[in-house]
Amino acid sequence: MKEKKYKAVCFGEVLWDIFPGEQRRIGGAPFNVAYHLFKMGFDVDVISSVGDDELGHELMQKINNWQIPTDHIQITGEHPTSTVIASVDENNDAHYDIVENVAWDFIEKTTENQKVLAAADALVFGTLATRNEKSKNTLFQLLEISSYNVFDINLREPYYDIRIINELLHKTQVAKFNKAELRMVLDFLNKEYTDEKDSIRYLQDKFGIREIIVSKGSKGALYAYEDSFYLYPTIPVEVKDTVGSGDSFLAGFLSKRLQKETSAHEIMAQAVSLGAFITSQEGACPEYTLNDFIQFKESHPLSALSF
Repeated sequence: MKEKKYKAVCFGEVLWDIFPGEQRRIGGAPFNVAYHLFKMGFDVDVISSVGDDELGHELMQKINNWQIPTDHIQITGEHPTSTVIASVDENNDAHYDIVENVAWDFIEKTTENQKVLAAADALVFGTLATRNEKSKNTLFQLLEISSYNVFDINLREPYYDIRIINELLHKTQVAKFNKAELRMVLDFLNKEYTDEKDSIRYLQDKFGIREIIVSKGSKGALYAYEDSFYLYPTIPVEVKDTVGSGDSFLAGFLSKRLQKETSAHEIMAQAVSLGAFITSQEGACPEYTLNDFIQFKESHPLSALSF
């Protein structure tokens, strides 16, 4: 019997990150997740938009060279391909100046992207794609088709609205926060922060979300599934940069979570390992093979922490 091949659809920004003194790199959180899921052997589709311009053609060519499907990346002559001016500080953390009114701000709902989503195992999306009314409306329509919605909160000043985040959380099966985002969302909701368990249980109860992930930087990552909590440490590596590390973590998580019989230990070990592996390399989407990652993971075994 042929093993099922799982499929994820990632919705939102596909763009060029432009770093000082470097060539352009393809980026955008949803695309980064798709890239790493593809490397893990998943079928992926990206619902986005690029401009009918030189940057858009170059971006599409590079994605095609990676053999990642581009069927649902729309091409528009009305808006330019997105570029982001990126910088990395002394702690290797990335900061972004995200240009507005670009192609992915105007993603159209189509019969084709509705069909692909109806056959998918997960829809991955973030907050940034809701900054424009057009893409926001398309996302909300697609959320009604998907049965497993994965919300990477990913707050970027000033491109978020707590009212929209509130609506999205009500339509979410898995929500991923970092430590700062967890506190920010609680503050938006006028909920006093006491500790992580209390915060997670509050969000689970308020929004009916069974699964919540909190990435905690050097203190590891926490996964809550209903009443169970799983805390895993980081893997010590030489950090090249942190660009896209959260996206690779999420891809690692989903690459095991969508396999229904997988244990929480397998899920979190894969997530933490892929995040560390990408952090040890340059860029959000470095060239690597699945075997490269497997070798890294086998040489860095993980055990859960008490929580």
